[in-house]
Parts: sequence; C-alpha cells; structure tokens
Amino acid sequence: MRGVDVSVFNENVDWKALKAAGIDFAICRVGYGKSNFDESFQGHVAGAHAAGLICGAYHHSYALTPSDAAAEAAFCKGIIERAGVLLELPVWFAMNDSDGYKQRHGFEFNRRNVTALCKAFLDNIKPLNCGVFATLSWLEDLIDWQSLGCEIWSAQWNSEDNFKGRMWQFTDALTIGGQTFNGNIWYEAGGQAVLGQTETVAAQPAQAAPQSTSDLIHNILSSHSKDEPAAAPAQETPAQQPKPQPNSAAINSILSNIRPQKNSTKSAEAQPSAADKIHNVLSGLKGKK
Repeated sequence: MRGVDVSVFNENVDWKALKAAGIDFAICRVGYGKSNFDESFQGHVAGAHAAGLICGAYHHSYALTPSDAAAEAAFCKGIIERAGVLLELPVWFAMNDSDGYKQRHGFEFNRRNVTALCKAFLDNIKPLNCGVFATLSWLEDLIDWQSLGCEIWSAQWNSEDNFKGRMWQFTDALTIGGQTFNGNIWYEAGGQAVLGQTETVAAQPAQAAPQSTSDLIHNILSSHSKDEPAAAPAQETPAQQPKPQPNSAAINSILSNIRPQKNSTKSAEAQPSAADKIHNVLSGLKGKK
C-alpha cells in the first residue's frame, strides 16, 4: 500500500485527490513531547476516512529519559482515546532528533538509552498497537530494535529500502495535486511492497498440467489477465482505468459460454462437471493457438 504521513504543517489536504492518485493510508500526527497536541489530528483522520483511506498515527518524541517517554505515551494515548477515532494501522513512536533538541539538552546518544526510551513508550501506550519510527542510521546504530518486538517504520529517502521493516518512508517530496507530502510504502506479508502497479503473473510452463480444479481456474484467470491493458501509473485517476473483472465474474462468464442450449436432449445427470467445463475451455483455447 502507498501512504502519506501528515501533521499540522499539511494544511487543507485534498484527500480525494490523494485517493484518486492511489494513496491508501494516512499516518496522522497526534502530537509531540509530553503536552503538545497536534490540532490537525482529528480533522486529518476524519478527512482521510471520508475519502476511503485507512489511518494510523504517530507521536514525535522529545523524551530525554525513559520516564519522559512514558509520560509521552500516556499523553498520546489520552488524546487518541478522547478523540474517539478509529485507527486501522499502528501508533508510531517517532524517535529522532530532526531539530537538534536532544543534542542541545545533553541527550545520551547510545543504544542502551535510546532503546530504553522506545521500550518505555511501547509499554505505557498499551493496549494500543504501537511501533517505532526512526531513520535508517538510528535503527542501525542507536536502537536495538530486535529486542523491542514491535513493528518498525524506517526513513530512508532513497530509491531502495535497505531496512525493509513494516513501513518505509522513501521521500519527503511526494507531490500530488500541487501539495507535497512524505511518501510511504506499507509492506504486505512476505516483504513485498505494493507500489500501485499491477504485478506480472508468471506464466505456467505449457507442459505443466493442472493438478486440480483450483489450478485450472487459476490458469484461466492468469491467461485472461494477460489480455488486459497494462496498468497506468499510480498517479492517474482510477476512474480513467478499466475496472478489472472480479475472479468470480470471470469464472461465471467462462462457464456460461459452454452451458448447453435449451434444446439439448441430455439429462441433468449427464451434464459435465465444473472441472470438465473448464477443461473443455482450456482444450478449446489450445486449439486456437
């Protein structure tokens, strides 16, 4: 899935334009520090949901100690609970020092301390599902992320993701409808990123015979999909693209072409099974080659 993360700095977001451009989700900032609420949070979640996007949230940390991080977690959880919003994706603890606050206040930049802060936030925001956001360098040098047992959202503004956590922030310059966002990729199970483009289904070898009815159906649908136009870039409006035929509809359409005519004299018991019908279709397709 493709997504954006937003805060009060993203004003008047055109959520419909984002949805039309292939954006699937939004990660909305709850706040920062121990007492600073992002006034756009509730409106961003509502706007994203109204346009058909799903949502998560993030909290920007200014914690210097584990007790600070625990207080930030309690504050963040309280805002989400009072807002009464539905979050389909995790809450993220954003651990970095983008404005130099930690550097100016004597923060201990070491793996033990940073990992302890992350753990304190994770422990105190329960039962909300929570993960950790950080830049690639922090994840490599300052966070023992394996010990945390949570989802990881990495930031690396690059054409390639060298971390491959649950989510990847790949740019701070994703432009849609004249507005600029941080762009993100949510990885599906197996570590595959869905970039808004149709995946190519590998063709089965011609000599490989299907082993079951389900295999036959899969082969028919794979052949059917090869005749469809190639998917357009994700930025184009979905309304401009041909809508793919659902699998069930494709199967019904195939089977309807081989149903017996009304004047057939064959009894109901003599009608071929669904597997036989599909086999006949495949035999007919081979004959046309």
